[in-house]
Amino acid sequence: MGETATPPGIGIRPLDTVEEVFRASEVLAEVWGGDRGGMPPNLLRALAHAGNYAVGLYDGDRMVGASVAFFAAPATRSMHSHITGVLPDHQSQGLGRVLKQHQREWALAREVGHITWTFDPLVARNAHFNLRVLGTRVTEYLVNHYGPMDDGVNRGDETDRIMVSWALAAPPVPTPPAERVVASVEIPHDIETLRREAPTDAAAWRIRVRDELVAHLAQGLRIGGFDDARGYLLVRE
Repeated sequence: MGETATPPGIGIRPLDTVEEVFRASEVLAEVWGGDRGGMPPNLLRALAHAGNYAVGLYDGDRMVGASVAFFAAPATRSMHSHITGVLPDHQSQGLGRVLKQHQREWALAREVGHITWTFDPLVARNAHFNLRVLGTRVTEYLVNHYGPMDDGVNRGDETDRIMVSWALAAPPVPTPPAERVVASVEIPHDIETLRREAPTDAAAWRIRVRDELVAHLAQGLRIGGFDDARGYLLVRE
């Protein structure tokens, strides 16, 4: 991942005080539709105090985003990025990439070689960012990974997730060329709008994408990349 210029007035700082921790919890709750249990302040405070990655994204003095990651087993030299969010009025401004670049630099300074995280396979913009922009590698498809969630984003849906691993010192994983693609699995262009306007159709997409991807993976294929028009690109190991 190349260097990403930080927009003027934007800064990233560790969550050092109780007040900052509570504000970060509130920001993340707002991003996730009012769920205050997603990252409670006491857990966030404990993670930060134990030396994990816990930062606030600021526009001037106002916190507009936050990100939390914790270390994996020592031998793996890895950490797991659990949650990252930016307030709606600051989304689509490249700030997610700024946060990921900061997280990468923070991890490399602590001899961490990989960062893992999960994302909803139906969210096309996340698939594009994770697989095409960052060039992460898909490691697992997780069916209903978190179980029922009561936030405004996930309520009423099953929580299938794709796990990715970001090799911080390696070149981005390229999108596979056409001759390597064995199959593809389409996803909706805008699942968020579909969930609001046609929830039955959105639920059908969940099952369709799950069934197709799980079947392909069971046949020995793997998710090798993402294409905005075709969806997930399956290749042979």
